[in-house]
Formats: sequence, C-alpha cells, structure tokens
Amino acid sequence: MPTSFAICRDGEPVPESLKGAVAAIGNFDGVHRGHRHLLTLALNSGRPAAVVTFEPHPRTFFQPDKPLFRITPEPVKLAIFARLGLAGVFQRCFDGSLAALTAAGFVDLLAKDLELSGVVIGHDFHFGRGREGNPERMMELCRERGLDCIRAPAIVEGTEPVSSSAIRAALEAGDIATANRLLGYRWFVRSEVRHGDKRGRVLGYPTANMRLPDDGRLRHGIYAVRASVGGRLVDGVASFGRRPTFDNGAPLLEVHLFDFAGDLYGQTLDVEFIGWIRGEERFDGIEALIAQMDRDSVEARRMLAEDMTVSMIG
Repeated sequence: MPTSFAICRDGEPVPESLKGAVAAIGNFDGVHRGHRHLLTLALNSGRPAAVVTFEPHPRTFFQPDKPLFRITPEPVKLAIFARLGLAGVFQRCFDGSLAALTAAGFVDLLAKDLELSGVVIGHDFHFGRGREGNPERMMELCRERGLDCIRAPAIVEGTEPVSSSAIRAALEAGDIATANRLLGYRWFVRSEVRHGDKRGRVLGYPTANMRLPDDGRLRHGIYAVRASVGGRLVDGVASFGRRPTFDNGAPLLEVHLFDFAGDLYGQTLDVEFIGWIRGEERFDGIEALIAQMDRDSVEARRMLAEDMTVSMIG
C-alpha cells in the first residue's frame, strides 16, 4: 500500500503524488472483479496508479426519482481503493456541467486539468455528452493528446460479464455467496452503532444496532457476518429487517458478535456478510424466537468456519 492516499476533488490542485498518473475511469460501484482488472492494469503501468470516479453516481443525476442501490457508498468505495494500493482518486462532481462536456472536452479534462499520462477504460466505456464517445473514440482522442489508453476486456462469470447490476440483484435476493463471488471479496457495510431498545440483552443476544442507507435493498433476513472491532475481525450473526415479532419498524441491522463484550455505542463499524441463513419471520412467542436464534447462531458459526473468501476490512 502506498505511504499516502490522495483524494483530489473538483477545484483542488492535483497533488504531486498524482501528477502523471495512469487512471482507471468509471463509477466503480462495488469495485468488483471486473473493476479491479482495470485497477490492476493501472497499478502495473509503472507510474502512479489512480482512479477517476464520479459522485453522485451519474444514474442518480439523470434519474433522480429512481433511488439507486449503491453497493459501495462513497466512504466504502474510497476505503477499498486505498486498501488496493492506489496512489489516489480523482473524484469529480457529476453535475450538469460535466454531463454537457463533449467527448473531446472530457479527454481534455483528463489531460489538462488532471494532468494524467494515461487512462484505463472498460470494454464498453461510453463518455461525453449523450454518451457520444466509445472506446475507439477514446483511444483516438488520447492519441491526439499524447495520452496512453488501455482498453480492458470484460471479466466474465459463466456467459455474462461481471457487473454491478448482477451484484445488486444478488444482494436483493439475499444471495450473498453469488454477490461475494462476483465482487471477489466479502461485501460489507459501514455505519455507526446506535442506541436501541436493549431488547437483545433480555433475549440473551445483545446487538450492535446500525442503520443502512435508505436506498439499500438488501433482502431482509438473517446472515452470518464478521465485524471489524479494534483492528480485529469478530464473528457474529445479524438480522436485517423490521423486527415483525415486535414492532415492524424501520429496517435496522442488528449484529450480535460471538464471544464479545464491550461498549460499541458511537463507534463506526465495518460489517461484512458471509452467508444467508434464512428470511425474516414473525414468531408467536419469545421462547420460539430464542430457540430459532440459537439455531441461527449454530448455522452462522458453521458458515464462518468454512468461509474462505477475501476480506477488504481485515
């Protein structure tokens, strides 16, 4: 990992560590296996490796009435970039001005404003006003401006390219195994631990309660998880949903950490998802709920013991 990780936003001068960088370009929601192939090509260029990415996600700009399930919200995405060993990120605000840039104007921004020496693009990369630019046009414009341009092939799972859409669909179905396979690491969320109703203590399962983004569409249910606490990964079981046995309230992530005692209130935790156990259910009594929670914990421990996936938080 580089000794420093620079974030260059709109209006900020290009840090010395990023001048002449080779940058992979894209939204990178999920930073999945396909995305990381682009990043590897930048990292192997022999020059500082960076990313050019956009906030908000362009789809949110063009379709503000359609909430987008972000696999990796901005803080999570930046944390993954830093962990992968990049020198830094150029984060551009996606607004009307950027959307109006011609293809040539966009490449001018890369060459002049960001002072790049080269770019890495995906096999189906489109850019510029009305998506007028394609990979062939990008390579032509880069040649004219003295930029290197590498076009990466698609990374395929079965017969389909690895994509953020496929990962969103897997998470919405509770299919953590597929989501993690396409990502190439354990999907994780980041949130602050909040005070709750303390009901978990009464049940014998104290929990760290966390709100997830409102645009999230993770399937409600019970999951095997790990959380990063004080620099170490702690196994656990989590419920995400509305608690139909009690209040059927707003969706909440409730994480019970095995063999852990400590005050986590106010701390921001990374919680990674290892496997799906079952859907959310309503129980007729506390005893039935506790008996099921006992079974869920046994199953979570089994899943965690067998897990061989890669962590981005540990």
